Amino acid sequence: MIRSEILKEIAPILRDQLVVCNIGIPSQELHAIDDQPTNFYMLGTMGLASSIGLGVALAQDKKVISIDGDGSVLTNLGTLPTIANNVANNFILLIVDNGSYGSTGDQPTYAGMKTDLAKVAAACGCENVVECQAEDTGKVLQAAIDSNKMTIIVCKCESGNAKNPVITMDPVIIRDRFMKSVQA
Repeated sequence: MIRSEILKEIAPILRDQLVVCNIGIPSQELHAIDDQPTNFYMLGTMGLASSIGLGVALAQDKKVISIDGDGSVLTNLGTLPTIANNVANNFILLIVDNGSYGSTGDQPTYAGMKTDLAKVAAACGCENVVECQAEDTGKVLQAAIDSNKMTIIVCKCESGNAKNPVITMDPVIIRDRFMKSVQA
């Protein structure tokens, strides 16, 4: 399975949650699959979906799911010790690990080589880290939601992107409708 197939499978689970989605093609894919006002699409700032999601989770009580990529997490490795040391039991980080920088041409990441992001997260102090295969993501994500524990999920999948148009929605509109969803 590739990332877009995972997003299609988990879209019904995401619908009732606040979602912060990784920059570029992952946001385009989620937007095309199931655009929701509860989705915050990253149109810039590679590597910050997990940090923004943690901040939203710390600021309020609703469940927050950050969908990040291995390349983005590697770009901002400081996010994992920050998450470990600021536990928010309403926060789930879903790292879609396809071993590549999918938005820039599928160049390999170190997670596709020797670096194991589940072990890195655990070494940073994250207590509830689960690694799964793509086909198990829905089941693992639902279990994380039901557990009411901060969870880091590293979902291993194949590299590849669905072809979707860029998100033409104004970033201010994306922000404003997401903020209304947070406040509702």
